[in-house]
Amino acid sequence: MSTLLTHLRALLDVTLAALALGAAVPMLFALGVRWWSGAEVTDPDGTVRRNPVAVAAACFCLLIVVTVVVAGVLFVAKGFLSDRLGIHLFGES
Repeated sequence: MSTLLTHLRALLDVTLAALALGAAVPMLFALGVRWWSGAEVTDPDGTVRRNPVAVAAACFCLLIVVTVVVAGVLFVAKGFLSDRLGIHLFGES
């Protein structure tokens, strides 16, 4: 019974991670691109200026996406990094 509960808990963890990474990260990327596209505002006299709030929001969203992607690559390669290079990440001993 303990093994079944352990496997169900692991399945729940994988499902939640898949939902978070499969839905939240693309949504953040889309928001970043959307805010980046609205970063330029045209005044009535024809001058174009940057909207600093939109640029900051876009950079923040894209920074989170890049951080998640790099963390994912490092998580996948943690065994290799531990065995070959002696770099221990994510609790790898």
